[in-house]
Amino acid sequence: MVRTALALTLAVATPALATQEYSLPTLFDVSGVAADDVLNIRADPDAQAPIIGTLAPDAQAIEVIDERGGWARVNAGEGTGWVSMRYLAYRTDVWQEGELPDAFRCLGTEPFWDAKVEGGDLVLRRPDDQAGDRRAVQAVLDTGIFRDPARVVVARDMTLFAQPRICSDGMSDRLFGLSATLVLHGEQPAMLSGCCTIGR
Repeated sequence: MVRTALALTLAVATPALATQEYSLPTLFDVSGVAADDVLNIRADPDAQAPIIGTLAPDAQAIEVIDERGGWARVNAGEGTGWVSMRYLAYRTDVWQEGELPDAFRCLGTEPFWDAKVEGGDLVLRRPDDQAGDRRAVQAVLDTGIFRDPARVVVARDMTLFAQPRICSDGMSDRLFGLSATLVLHGEQPAMLSGCCTIGR
């Protein structure tokens, strides 16, 4: 009777204790592809779909923004395509508490802008200001949920919000896994919208 009760307790508790391995977007490395071969990027999540690009057998830090039936959506040139998850190895070092991935950057159109953290500053660049508007980063906030990609970058007079959501840059056929909102404070407050990427 005790053994049965314990088994029931474990069976009920296990799902609640289970931790999701990863949340998208995140990074993967190509794995299990022969050195003289490539990993095909296909137009649709189907082994018979047209090939629109390839990944090298040793490619690393591939940003996956969506997953469907064993296929991963990745960006390929100015478009997006699908690769088999069988040949991707998940990286556990991407979303660390209170930090941003190394290649994290956000961009938007209408108006054009680009923002990323450089040397402790959140740097906003626009076509007429390539030197950039630099603001000291005060904090990088996360939700506290294990490997949740949502981030808020708090800088002096500037706050960047990044939320997991499929996002288009409006200029290409690429898709991104994070939407961005950049709020400028100060004498002339403004809000810019766009997308963020963690891929190289």
